[in-house]
Amino acid sequence: MTENTQSTSVRPASWVNTKERSNMLMLHIMSWISLRLGRTVARSVLHLIAIYFVLFAPDSRSASLSYLPRVLGRPATWLDLYRHFFCFASTIHDRIYLINRRYDLFNIDIRGEENIRSLIDANKGVFLMGAHLGSFEVMRAIGRQVPGLRVAMVMHEDNAQKINGMLTAINSEASLDVIPLGHIDSMLQVQQRLEDGMLVGMLADRTLGNEPMAQVNLLGATAGIPSGPFRMAALLRRPVVFMVGLYMGGNR
Repeated sequence: MTENTQSTSVRPASWVNTKERSNMLMLHIMSWISLRLGRTVARSVLHLIAIYFVLFAPDSRSASLSYLPRVLGRPATWLDLYRHFFCFASTIHDRIYLINRRYDLFNIDIRGEENIRSLIDANKGVFLMGAHLGSFEVMRAIGRQVPGLRVAMVMHEDNAQKINGMLTAINSEASLDVIPLGHIDSMLQVQQRLEDGMLVGMLADRTLGNEPMAQVNLLGATAGIPSGPFRMAALLRRPVVFMVGLYMGGNR
């Protein structure tokens, strides 16, 4: 990724106002199946959900058709589309188990812990920055497993209220370490968590709109990456470490 030093402003991000397609009845049914009948049975239902969205979510299908040829190096097939949707659905579905502390269901391999251990031991706070790739929830799961690793996540929740509400109902602790974006005191909450020596994670590839963007070359085209998260890190004088909870398929 090559960064151009020039920045520009953009109009409010469309993803913020994109209507959530979740159905509360279906979410509760899927949650019941997942927790009562197990992950194997629930994933069989997940295949049907992925097929539904491939067929009846034209905006998402169009975005996938734009992305997949860039990474595959060839035109995307319907099978590629299905795999893409199913992978995304799997990371969302597994949040049910991760929030419910069912870590025994997963093979979580932590890479690069040695690079951050000294920063954790210093107890001065660290920014963990990633992108919308893989599982956000697995980062919090790791924070609950590794001794001395306390993680707070900064995220925009307004456009996923149904699924977040359902997950919080599964385990009330799900909302304790989340800092919502777009609130007056969001920055103060981030600063407080850092001063408490916590790791503050955020996905830094999306903007809420009307903020400076750095233009970078990504997958053969120009993409605008918000510079706000890095400005925040510089302002608060905290180190930044790249993070990603990459889903490798199955339970990995």
